[in-house]
Amino acid sequence: MERKKFLKNSLLGLGTMVVGVPVITSCSDSDDKTASNDQTDGSCTLSPEETAGPFPIITPSSLVKANIISDRNGVALLINITVNQKVDADSCNPLSGVYVDLWHCDSEGNYSQYGGSNMQNVDYSNKNFLRGRQLTDDNGQVSFISIFPGWYRGRAPHIHIEILNIDEQSLVVTQIAFPEAVCNTVYNTTFYNGEADTSNENDNVFSDSLDGNMADSLLGNIDDGYTLIKTITV
Repeated sequence: MERKKFLKNSLLGLGTMVVGVPVITSCSDSDDKTASNDQTDGSCTLSPEETAGPFPIITPSSLVKANIISDRNGVALLINITVNQKVDADSCNPLSGVYVDLWHCDSEGNYSQYGGSNMQNVDYSNKNFLRGRQLTDDNGQVSFISIFPGWYRGRAPHIHIEILNIDEQSLVVTQIAFPEAVCNTVYNTTFYNGEADTSNENDNVFSDSLDGNMADSLLGNIDDGYTLIKTITV
């Protein structure tokens, strides 16, 4: 299926996105912002293990859904995750039937399920936006419909991922980083707080593992939205 048709069809039936979030219908090649971190040497490298952070999902089993936007505003983001299992140094196999838990902050840097504290003044403890769980298919793949995450003081922009087996035993907790040029473009739009205060290189999580954390590709534009692709290897 052509990429433009896939992006359009992937959103049908998921409901109308909130006002201010452009629906992903296509991504003009001339407008695409591209970052690539694909491995082409045939190697199989485990994804870096990272902290779940101060705002992990509290109730993942109740958040099984593909559209995690809820009432948030921002630039649309389609997140395609592939989970692989390492066989040896040279090969990986798709890992089906495992949970992918995903969460990130909104355009203003706030997390749902938390708040009213020194770490986050705004109280969203009774909200569940931008959090979700999916079960990988036979190809080890899941997709989430979201918005481009914002940032908060001291951290570069990021998405949290945890992979769990069917018994909900954690296989890896990791994070996805974003190319700064794309972030700066997005953060100049409505709803965002401007350029992030922390670079990927100076981030306390990404500074020693950025190659493994960086999105494999990020295609799109601020009008049609972006598509993020990332492979997680356990």
